[in-house]
Amino acid sequence: MKNILVTGGAGFIGSHLCERLVSGGDYVICLDNLFTGNKENIAYLSGLPNFEFLEKDIINPFYYEQKQIQQIYNLACPASPVHYQRNSIRTVKANTIGMINMLGLAKKHGARILQASTSEIYGDPLEHPQKESYLGNVSTIGPRACYDEGKRVAETLCFDYHRQHGLEIRIPRIFNTYGPKMAFNDGRVVSNFIIQALRNEDLTIYGNGSQTRSFCYVSDLVDGLYKLMNTESFIGPVNLGNPLEKTILEIAELIIKISGSTSKIIQKSLPEDDPRRRQPDINLAKIKLGWEPKVGLEDGLRRTIGWFRENLN
Repeated sequence: MKNILVTGGAGFIGSHLCERLVSGGDYVICLDNLFTGNKENIAYLSGLPNFEFLEKDIINPFYYEQKQIQQIYNLACPASPVHYQRNSIRTVKANTIGMINMLGLAKKHGARILQASTSEIYGDPLEHPQKESYLGNVSTIGPRACYDEGKRVAETLCFDYHRQHGLEIRIPRIFNTYGPKMAFNDGRVVSNFIIQALRNEDLTIYGNGSQTRSFCYVSDLVDGLYKLMNTESFIGPVNLGNPLEKTILEIAELIIKISGSTSKIIQKSLPEDDPRRRQPDINLAKIKLGWEPKVGLEDGLRRTIGWFRENLN
């Protein structure tokens, strides 16, 4: 049994990760400030002897003395534009002050720390698909910079602690992920489309819908995070995502088809700094982790639509 801290553990990806770790017999300390996380996501874990929840914010100093922590998964940061732009300064703080706090905790406990980085560090990429060696095309002053640049600084801090203090780090760059427990109000493509389709409302696409994304089902992503954390002699960064590239228009049409919706598709203007193409090169993950996605897009969307249908009021 390992003692494992999961920050952002009541969020979408974090709650699935907590379930994976608890079911594997590890002791999980789930920390979340509930800014975007939801206690309902982890309600079924409450009361289990190898799970505890702490309502804390990583921006504030955090100490844990009850047990020796062996691993830290740092997922604590809003991940959708709607949420990370709502309080952009706090988003920057989570990726700088919060990152320093978690690195300091890892150093004190001698723990290995995984920092959830993102495909957004590539910005609006001029390389396609994106390899880990690509340095990115990112605005430092745009409305998305609080997240994009914040995550880039978080990677820098991890590598500096690794070089200066010998800290064991792991850096996954997470591409678009979807599945059950996505927040209804997170403003991301899949959840927006599913909610609109189930309500037979117009599906809103921005621009002409030709921009592309690559969507990874959450169980595949969690499997990648777990494998990276527990692989020796490889720290990353490494892309974790599904390389199947689809246009936003194709995703909208597929969700209407699977859900049996009568919704129509309408267009609105494209947001500033919205990436035109996004597709991971996952060859490094295949080689170093033996990992690649297993859940197909239609299968994953059916599961996700089913969950939304059951839980949407």
